[in-house]
Amino acid sequence: MEDDAAFAMILRDLVHEMGFQCVATTSANDGLVAAAQFLPSAIILDINLPDHSGLGVLDQLKRDPRTRHIPVHIASIADYKREALELGAIGYALKPAKREELVAALRRMEATFSQSLRHVLVVEDDPRQRESIRHLLSNGDVQITAVASAGDALARLKATTFDCMVVDLNLPDYSGYDLLEKMSQEEDVAFPPVIIYTGRVLNREEEQRLRRYSKSIIIKDARSPERLLDEVTLFLHQVEAKLPPEHQQMLKAVRDRESILEGRRVLVVEDDVRNVFALSSVLEPKGMSVVIARNGREALDVLTRSSQEPSKRIDLVLMDIMMPEMDGLTAMREIRKRGEWKTLPIIALTAKAMADDHDKSLAAGANDYIAKPLDIEKLLSLVRVWMPK
Repeated sequence: MEDDAAFAMILRDLVHEMGFQCVATTSANDGLVAAAQFLPSAIILDINLPDHSGLGVLDQLKRDPRTRHIPVHIASIADYKREALELGAIGYALKPAKREELVAALRRMEATFSQSLRHVLVVEDDPRQRESIRHLLSNGDVQITAVASAGDALARLKATTFDCMVVDLNLPDYSGYDLLEKMSQEEDVAFPPVIIYTGRVLNREEEQRLRRYSKSIIIKDARSPERLLDEVTLFLHQVEAKLPPEHQQMLKAVRDRESILEGRRVLVVEDDVRNVFALSSVLEPKGMSVVIARNGREALDVLTRSSQEPSKRIDLVLMDIMMPEMDGLTAMREIRKRGEWKTLPIIALTAKAMADDHDKSLAAGANDYIAKPLDIEKLLSLVRVWMPK
């Protein structure tokens, strides 16, 4: 999925040279249709596609049971590596990408889709929890190695290459965080995707430190086994249709629940009443509260008030570009000037006819964009991508 014709031809020729067939698309819509139709062995995906963000495409691919197992490698001029890897991308190349880097990416994807047995390392000191995780994750395609300490985990990592790793933070010898730091420092230890699975409630600083190394953080509760299964199958690139029926049911339940959206506050900055109504009718049934502003000036006022009342904090902004009094581009520039709003996720609602709206929006401070008329599934995919974890 690549809209730069010259780079797409380079990729096509390289793919053919390595003995694969190739389907090339120049837009997100065509790419999603082709992925569902051809069920390719692997996907190379650009981020800045003309009709929809590549991160939204990645989210949709990973939420579709038919395509979520397909390894996706990103090749883009924009650096969204952390977000892409958390969504399940297998790798990330920044353009201009060197030939050797692209060859290595294709070889890695080939190794993933050719692999018949996946290896998972579970690091958990509680024997009952350890056995529970083993029972949850193991099947004919997955081999579980379970250890009770960080020291044992390091020894296993030196001897075996694992496809995924589940780590508790409270270990008898040293913490899960210390284990991750040691793994990053030792050259003879491969660093697989890491899922933190802990009973501890983390503060913001602890979470930020852990996210340097881990793809996902799950707090243990009644629903956490479903989330753990969802994350592990994602990073193992398992074909969902081949999983036991009870596992398929658990994965469906996780996707249906959308707990990441429950109770979140979204600021919709839009002067067209019809669009406000349409957006509210999509977001509110997902459990989100919608706050309305009719122009950029009102949006700044809402954000200022929300900063003073923690219970009314805004989690994400949907920003129209064309508005009276203060347009969306000016509003986004003003928002980014304020330190407390530097990381506030903003999705720009751009005009389909104005291709340069995308670039202007990103330059003004938007995290992402979507063109009008809005496609509901694509909009929700971007909201999921950018909603703070």
